[in-house]
Amino acid sequence: MVGPRSWIGGLFNRLGNKRRGSDKCLDYTLSPLQEERWKRLQERVQVPFDETRPDHQEALRALWRAAFPDVDLKGMISEQWKDMGWQGPNPSTDFRGCGFISLQNLLFFARTYPSSFHRLLFKQEGERATWEYPFAVAGINVSFMLIQMLDLYSAKPKCLPGLNFINLLSEDEEAFDVLYCMAFEMMDAQWLAMHASYMEFNEVLQTTRTQLERELALEDVRRIRDLPAYNLLYQ
Repeated sequence: MVGPRSWIGGLFNRLGNKRRGSDKCLDYTLSPLQEERWKRLQERVQVPFDETRPDHQEALRALWRAAFPDVDLKGMISEQWKDMGWQGPNPSTDFRGCGFISLQNLLFFARTYPSSFHRLLFKQEGERATWEYPFAVAGINVSFMLIQMLDLYSAKPKCLPGLNFINLLSEDEEAFDVLYCMAFEMMDAQWLAMHASYMEFNEVLQTTRTQLERELALEDVRRIRDLPAYNLLYQ
C-alpha cells in the first residue's frame, strides 16, 4: 500500500518541528579523526539523488536486485517499484526529501543484513495492519530522522545523541549505516508493538527516535555494535 506524495514531506516537517530546540547545546572540540569522518558523512548528506547520473541509476538497480533477485526490472520507471514501497512508478521523485544517502542506506541494509532487510520488506513477522507502511518510503524517513537527530546539518553535533554518536563514528566509519539498519528494525518492532496503522507512522517514528537516543546515552557503549538494538539484526 502506498500513500500520497505529501506523506514524506509532512513527516519531515513534523519531525523537525517537534524536536527543534528541545536539547541543550554542547561545547567541545572534535579530534582530527572525528572531524574528518564527520565532514565525510556530511558530504554524503549533501548529495541529492540525480536520476541522470549512471552511478545513481546503478545503485537503484542494485537495490532492486537485492530486493527481488529473481525478478527482472523492466525499467527505471515502472509500476514494479511500487512492490518495494515507492509511491509511484518513478522512485527518483521520492528522494527529493533526503537525497542519495537514503538510497545508500537502503542498499547497505540489503547487502549487509539481507535476512532482516527481506523480513521487513515483505512484512514477514507479527500481526500486521490492513494499512501497512510503504517500506522504501519509510526507509527514507528513517534516514531523515537520523540526520536530524544527529545534527548532521551542523558543523558539529550540538546535542548529546550526536556527540555520543561521533565517538562511535571514530571507531567505525560505517556507524551511520549500521545505525540506520538498527533504527529501521526498531521502527518496525515499535510498529508491531503499537499495533499501528498507516496514519500513525509519524508517532511510531518519534517513539523510535526517543528509544534510540536513550541507547546512545548508555555509558557502556563504545562501538556501534554495543547498542542493544544491534541484537535485532541478523545476517
